Amino acid sequence: MTATRLKHRAVIRLSSVDPEEDVLAFLQGLVTNDVTGTLPVYAGLLTPQGKTLFDFLVWPGATGEALIDCEADAAEDLAKRLSLYRLRRKILIAVDPSVAVHWQREMGDGGAADPRLGALGQRWLAPAESEDEAVDEEWQRHRLALGVPEGRAELADILWLETNAVELNGVTFDKGCYIGQENTARMNWRSKVNRRLMVVPLDQSDAKRRKAEYPDLGLAVDHLRLDAIDVAAAPEWMKPGLSPSDQ
Repeated sequence: MTATRLKHRAVIRLSSVDPEEDVLAFLQGLVTNDVTGTLPVYAGLLTPQGKTLFDFLVWPGATGEALIDCEADAAEDLAKRLSLYRLRRKILIAVDPSVAVHWQREMGDGGAADPRLGALGQRWLAPAESEDEAVDEEWQRHRLALGVPEGRAELADILWLETNAVELNGVTFDKGCYIGQENTARMNWRSKVNRRLMVVPLDQSDAKRRKAEYPDLGLAVDHLRLDAIDVAAAPEWMKPGLSPSDQ
């Protein structure tokens, strides 16, 4: 059996216990992207100031459900945070260990292209099986080679637009209000994205700007000012956000 499971990912299931409850409408008022259209989408849950708490993919579930593909280490915290906003709404929010996240580099049948960047490959959700083989190390090498950051170690406390959320399809500016929307929209309108997360060679990383490091891969993720970024070394998908008009 080909290894495809991402064991560092988990799935949170949101389900309605009342036919009149709309799970996607609940999420729509919290997260950065439009979850009422075609899924999956990439999104974040932010602080009121627009800084990143969690990043994840939102998938369609059964009728009245939504599934969140997130870091396994952050799943319980994310479920608790979403539950705080539930108030008296009749929605169940819990990590579902019976569902696993799968990935492969090439596109095939039955999955969906990663909504952040097609080159990231294909993902899908499937029932978790004990014999599933992990592919986490290959995934990490692949996404870092493409310059795509993810997860709390790399994104936490960074303003959402500074995580390259626009270029990675993680934000919709015409969807209405969500947590952190005011500051995020203001940054976009005023072109005030002054820093970016960027994957760099570890020996060129600035320790003061480093969010995460991967010695085995010789790479680091730095939070850099635009004028400190070598545009020629940036991945193609990031370059539109590094144009002179932004600097």
